[in-house]
Amino acid sequence: MNVPNILTSIRFGLVPIFIVVLFSSHPNNLRLSAYIFIIAGITDLLDGYIARKYNLITKWGQAMDPLADKLMQLAVLFGLTVKQLIPIWVIIILGLKELLMIFGGIILYTKGGKIVIPADKYGKAATIIFYIAILSIVFGFPYGKYLILMTVLLTLYAFTRYLLVGVNEMKKYKAS
Repeated sequence: MNVPNILTSIRFGLVPIFIVVLFSSHPNNLRLSAYIFIIAGITDLLDGYIARKYNLITKWGQAMDPLADKLMQLAVLFGLTVKQLIPIWVIIILGLKELLMIFGGIILYTKGGKIVIPADKYGKAATIIFYIAILSIVFGFPYGKYLILMTVLLTLYAFTRYLLVGVNEMKKYKAS
């Protein structure tokens, strides 16, 4: 285990903590869960930065980092939908996309010769806008609903690109 992988592991641990805090009876549960979400985002930035800067990129990290991100995003989507802060269609679209990404990633890794497709700039931009949209909604900033719509559209575009790359990588693997 190296530092980036430890940070990814911490992010996995933050998912259940986020859920417990969000649904707790604490009067500031929404704000506290948002801080946990922010900490998860910081660990995501740090693990990627450290892994690239110090050449600590591992197959485990390439596979588990996006999984930790997806689980946190699903937890946030689920929680905020239940709390009626975002409309249900958002979790249906983004949740389905995240589940497809998780299963697709597992298939590529286990059946495709440990293929890991890194996030591209569109996926990273969608994640950044997702964080901004969620925090805008939680903290009551304007335009949160528009940012959610922008997140959905950019996420679907990034997913389409990811799907095409995954299909091509699987074809190459099967051809070899």
